Amino acid sequence: MDALLTDEDRAFRDHITTQLTKAIPEHVRDKVRRDLELEREDIVQSQQALNAIGLAVPHWPQQWGGAGWTAMQRVIYLDQMQRLSVPTPLAFNADMIGPVLAEFGSEAQKQTYLPATANLDIWWCQGFSEPNAGSDLASLKCRAVREGEHYVINGQKTWTSYAQHADMMFALLRTDPDAPKKQMGISMILIDMKSPGITVRPIKTMDGRDEVNEVFFDDVKVPVANLVGEEGKGWTYAKFLLESERHNIAGLGWVRMRLDRIEALARESGHWARQDFRSRFAQTEIDLAGIEMLQLLALRGEQAGSFGNANTAASVLKIRGSQLQQATTRLLLDVLGPDADAAAGYFTTRKISIYGGSNEIQHEILAKAALRL
Repeated sequence: MDALLTDEDRAFRDHITTQLTKAIPEHVRDKVRRDLELEREDIVQSQQALNAIGLAVPHWPQQWGGAGWTAMQRVIYLDQMQRLSVPTPLAFNADMIGPVLAEFGSEAQKQTYLPATANLDIWWCQGFSEPNAGSDLASLKCRAVREGEHYVINGQKTWTSYAQHADMMFALLRTDPDAPKKQMGISMILIDMKSPGITVRPIKTMDGRDEVNEVFFDDVKVPVANLVGEEGKGWTYAKFLLESERHNIAGLGWVRMRLDRIEALARESGHWARQDFRSRFAQTEIDLAGIEMLQLLALRGEQAGSFGNANTAASVLKIRGSQLQQATTRLLLDVLGPDADAAAGYFTTRKISIYGGSNEIQHEILAKAALRL
C-alpha cells in the first residue's frame, strides 16, 4: 500500500496518526485491539473526543462538520484509525443516517439532527431487516400508514444492532403496499425510540454478547415531518447508505492490526515455528496486500475519472475484506486457544459476510455490473 502513496499522502497519514493517538486513551484502544466488548460510554466518549478535533465525520459536507478531504485522505484516515485500534465513530450515525440526511433530509432535519448525530448526543439504530426480509430487503412488510399529520407504524424489525442504547431509529417502512414494484412502496422514516408502542427484545448471539435485538411496533405514532425526502423513495436512500457501509465493512486496517498482533503472539508462544501456521499467515498477508492495492488503484482511477463503477469496488471490498477479517480471527484463535476474548472475536466476525448485503448478494451485483450476466 505504501508504494502507491505520495509524499503528501504520507505526511497526512503521520498527522492523522498523531492526532488519533493523542485523542483516544490507550486503555480504550487496548480493548479494541483485544476484541473486548466496548461499553456504551467508551463509544460515546471516543466519538466525542474525535468530534472535538474534527475527526468524527470528515466525509460529511463541510458545513456539517466535514473536513473537505479527498477520497484518498478519507481511506488513509479510516485505515489508520483501524490500525491504531481506535473505536471508529458509530457507523449508524457517521456513515449511514448522517450522510443520508445531509444529502436528502429537510433543512429542519439537518439542523435538528446532524450536529447531535456527529457528536453522538443522539445514538441511532438501523431499522431495515425483518424476519423474512434480510438479504431480500425489498420484501419488508413493516407498515407505516399516514393518518393526518402522523404515520402509524405496525410490524417488526430484527437484528437491530444496539437498539437497547438507541435514542432514534432510521427505518425503511412500507407506505404503499400496492406500488407496481415492491421497491417503490418503501419510505425512510425517523422514529423516536421512546415512543409509546415500541418494544425492544435482545437476541443472544454465539459470542455471548447482547448487541442485536428484535424491535416491535404496536400503533407507534411518528410525525410526518420525520419522513426523509419523498414518500416512496426510501429504496433510493437505502442504496446510497449501503454503498458507504460496504466500503467501511472491508476493515482492511483491522486486518493489518490483527496480523501485527498475531505475529507478535505467535513468536512468543512458539506457533511461529509451525510451517503450516506461517504459510496461512503469509497467504493472508498476500491477500491483504492485493486488496489494498486494488482499493488504492480504484481510488486513483476514480479521482482521474477513469474508474467506471463505484458499486463494483464496494462489493469487491466488502467480499474480500470480510473474508480476510474472518481469516485473521481464525489465526488469532489458533494462537490463543480457548481464550474467551479470541473466541468472541472469532464468532463476531462470522456475521461480517452477512450484514451490509450478504457476500452472495455482492457476487450477484458483480455478475450483473462487471460481467453483464
